[in-house]
Amino acid sequence: MQEKLKAIVNDALEKMKAADQLDTLNDIKVAYLGKKGELTEILKSMKEVSPEDRPKVGQLVNEARTVLEEKLEEAKKGFLSKIKEEQIKKETIDVTLPAKRPHMGHRHPNNIALEEVERIFVGMGYEVVEGPEVEYDYYNFEALNIPANHPAKDEQDTFYVNSNILLRTQTSPVQVRVMEEGKLPIRMIAPGRVFRSDEVDATHSPCFNQIEGLVIDKNITFADLKGTLAEFAKQLFGEGTKVKFRPHHFPFTEPSAEVDVTCFKCGGDGCRFCKGTGWIEILGCGMVHPNVLKMSGIDPEEYTGFAFGVGLERITLLKYEIDDMRLLYENDIRFLKQF
Repeated sequence: MQEKLKAIVNDALEKMKAADQLDTLNDIKVAYLGKKGELTEILKSMKEVSPEDRPKVGQLVNEARTVLEEKLEEAKKGFLSKIKEEQIKKETIDVTLPAKRPHMGHRHPNNIALEEVERIFVGMGYEVVEGPEVEYDYYNFEALNIPANHPAKDEQDTFYVNSNILLRTQTSPVQVRVMEEGKLPIRMIAPGRVFRSDEVDATHSPCFNQIEGLVIDKNITFADLKGTLAEFAKQLFGEGTKVKFRPHHFPFTEPSAEVDVTCFKCGGDGCRFCKGTGWIEILGCGMVHPNVLKMSGIDPEEYTGFAFGVGLERITLLKYEIDDMRLLYENDIRFLKQF
């Protein structure tokens, strides 16, 4: 038995010397020390050994096991040491190389445009006010002089939660809520997300951003509206920018107008950007309808006001000469890092 154990140990040691990778050592360990290994099989056959020889044979088997385990551990450490040395050689760091700069994020072009608009109006004495995106039908339509049978209230145009609650289609409800508080005079803008049932294309989206402004005070006239928007256009698009007002219809303002600015690309001469007209439409506006003032508890005989609304994405597209609104929401880093 002693000779047999010696032969097993020597055979295992020879195989360890010939091993060229770590997996081979694991195979050797299984072959000799595993559940079906050679030393384990000898222990299983102890019942065939005479009782007086069993202690001695058991001792010899344990000694052989100890030798193999120690040699396997030594061989394993040797392999790991070689692997580590090779890894160090491959991963040598040249400390003289310049460090890699982290990729720093920055504001989205929509946020850049919004902050500029807010800066302009805050500089004129306006307050920035926010309101709920899930709104009552009353604030979104009724209180803005939009009756129950108005086409804008069709479910194909508006996202309704139920008959009385919807996703706001404009930020005008914020203006109504501020007017109801009765703290006059009012000078405010209301930026925020709005929702309409539109198909996604280069100029439309079911979710976009709007900025609406409101001024309520005594003796406010259309001249105040024109002067305010003219100054806004100059600060946003350049000192030489001119504005043009075209008659239009909005239920919550009377009279109403759409506002064009001279093309900042060609200076009004006509180009591809302005489709040869020299003008670019940017927003809608008008004097607040007396009915809107009455429904908010304001006396139209004593107070007047004006309101205007502009799409934030429209300002961003015009300011940065982007021809597809979808680019703003695709989150392509190659596009966004240009701003």
